[in-house]
Formats: sequence, C-alpha cells, structure tokens
Amino acid sequence: MRKNSVKNTRINGEVMRALADIIRGEIKDPRISPLTSVVAVEVAPDLKTCKAWISVLGDQQAIDDTWAGLTSAEGFVRSKLAKKINLRNTPQITFIMDQSIAYGVSMSKKIDEVVGND
Repeated sequence: MRKNSVKNTRINGEVMRALADIIRGEIKDPRISPLTSVVAVEVAPDLKTCKAWISVLGDQQAIDDTWAGLTSAEGFVRSKLAKKINLRNTPQITFIMDQSIAYGVSMSKKIDEVVGND
C-alpha cells in the first residue's frame, strides 16, 4: 500500500476521528485539557505505527500536563482504538504536540494590532 493511497487516506481519517472521540470522552485523566484537539494523523502503510499531531489551547503548563496525561494513557488509547476500528494491526501511537493553532491565534492578534494602529 502506497503512502498516499485512497485506503491509507481513509484509514488516517478513521483513526483521527476515533482518537478524537477517545481523547474527548473516554480518558478520565484530569491532566488532559478539555481544549485538546487532534490536528492530523498519519498511519504507516504497514499499520504498525501512527503519528498523531495534538494541539492544546492554553498555557505551557496545560500543554505539559496534557502531554504527560496522553503519554501515560497511550496503552488505554491503543486498546480503545482496537475496539473502535477493525484493523489487521492496531498501530503504536506516537503523540506529537502541534502548536499551529496557537501560532495562528497569536499571528491573528498581531495582524489585528497592526491593522488597528493605522
């Protein structure tokens, strides 16, 4: 299976949707911020590994706490993912913190400040 095949794209979307549901509703860890979103998911063509880009809206403490909560709940998330999605292999999940949403918000504020000063 090629990396950009239709099947791989469909699997990426399904895993992303399932991960978002699991993080939002099934993990009871208080360290995980309620403003956590799954930005993107990339499942390897052999279905052995998965990279999940996670964005947290908040300060650095909220990001660090969410990171600690997600890495400690990785086994739980993987078992729930196996129950939700019927794949040949359940991928090993690697969480990657993505700051693109926070960066976009800060850039938008800076643009508004510049435009407002005219």
